[in-house]
Amino acid sequence: MFLFTLVLGVLFLPEANNLKCYECLPAPSGICTEKTTECPSQDYRCLTATEVAFKGGAVLSALNFKRCTMPEQCVENSVNYGTYRVAKSSVCCNGDLCNAQMPKSKSTPNGKKCFTCEGGNCMKTLNCEGNESYCIKATKGKNVTLKGCASKLICSDQSAARVNQFSPEQISCCHGDYCNSTSRASTNLLLLLVPLLFSALFF
Repeated sequence: MFLFTLVLGVLFLPEANNLKCYECLPAPSGICTEKTTECPSQDYRCLTATEVAFKGGAVLSALNFKRCTMPEQCVENSVNYGTYRVAKSSVCCNGDLCNAQMPKSKSTPNGKKCFTCEGGNCMKTLNCEGNESYCIKATKGKNVTLKGCASKLICSDQSAARVNQFSPEQISCCHGDYCNSTSRASTNLLLLLVPLLFSALFF
């Protein structure tokens, strides 16, 4: 009798439903046109994310997107070369259609200082922002092309390997203040390298 009751209980238990989330992919206009979608499994969460590129302190482009994602994709990252900075903010939530609001990126100085390049001068100080806890440089051969600040995920071994796989430029990071010293700058690859970095990491 107990076994019969147990079998009936299992049969008539309500099925656990997967989350329903808003979904949209970034369009060239930056506008996010929403639709709803059901996530593939109960492990997924609803994501909202924004990626903003700055040039000279002004917004150059902004991409917004929403989708189902795994929790480990809910991160905040940025890379900052002084004149150019790209920052991504994302938030995950666990409830049907809970990803309605876009996150706001934070950009306050954090006390970390790295070298950056202006023209041919690569000894200029850059005040890192947000979670930019590393100094970064991008090199081609022995010549440093870019210097600045970056967040931990961008400087992880796995992320750097992914970027280096797609580009002739080599990304390297260090942890101390002003640790990205030496060599000269060539800034003509900024507009190519920054989008490449984020495309390799997040799309």
